Amino acid sequence: MSLAIISPGKKPDVWIKEFKTLAPDLEIEVYPKITKPEKVEYVFLWQHPEGILSEFPNLKLISSMGAGVDHILRDKSIPTDIPIVRIVDEKLTFSMTNYVLMAILNFHRQTPRYQMNQTRKIWDMSCPELDVTVGVMGVGALGKDVMDKLNYMGFPVVGFGFSEKPDFEYPYYTKDKLEEFLKEVNVLVCLLPLTPDTENILNTELFEKCNPNTYLINVARGKHLVDADLIKALDDGHLSGAMLDVYREEPLPADHPFWENWKIAMTPHIASVTNPQAAAPQVMENIRRIREKRELVNVVNRERGY
Repeated sequence: MSLAIISPGKKPDVWIKEFKTLAPDLEIEVYPKITKPEKVEYVFLWQHPEGILSEFPNLKLISSMGAGVDHILRDKSIPTDIPIVRIVDEKLTFSMTNYVLMAILNFHRQTPRYQMNQTRKIWDMSCPELDVTVGVMGVGALGKDVMDKLNYMGFPVVGFGFSEKPDFEYPYYTKDKLEEFLKEVNVLVCLLPLTPDTENILNTELFEKCNPNTYLINVARGKHLVDADLIKALDDGHLSGAMLDVYREEPLPADHPFWENWKIAMTPHIASVTNPQAAAPQVMENIRRIREKRELVNVVNRERGY
């Protein structure tokens, strides 16, 4: 039986090397050149073509190439009895937290303003720091680590999510108190999973409830954000700026208005990238567990979407 790697646009060489190091006898096929679909029992994928998994009649395990699984769950053709697992890696958390801290500190210390002043040869020592209270939308492993590090640094933090957390150690609001949450903060970090409840959540209705000149950081999924609504919020003063790492279409088209907007800082979906050396053993562990009929690790709850 074999493992199929399905990741259009991504080179699989490093993954093949890691899998072969761990399991030299494992047969691996790579999309689109999968010659024996009937032998595929395990798939390892990212942004797979919808419906393609139906070509594998003996499929037993679906593993995401990263922490996110929205790209899998949107494919409604996948049978509900096939388990889906994801990658959980401390390095992913480390990288994501560092990225978010960088974005917040740049806002706090007004790095973009000073960079612009440098190009204009302006010496302006006024107001070198902004008061910051950070609201984190999505307080799972990533969001909680961000809050812990910010709290250690002395920044007030507030959490938001779609499930009750009665013992959460920081101030926390659920979806019925979204407006109260937004009024507490002036930096908004989106780390929500992408689900039907959260898609397009960063929209005009939400931005109009923010404190004036709130700063937005989106490191979750591009589909959380309504692009035109962000530009409107920046023009209207509901938001003062944004740092984006994820987009509705990637790579971002050259004619997209984000490129030309000086209030938007962008990076090309690099805030937290899966490390094959850490992820491959997790995939192989779940393959062993499938073979031994044992409980899997990092299983996705389809109803919750993560």
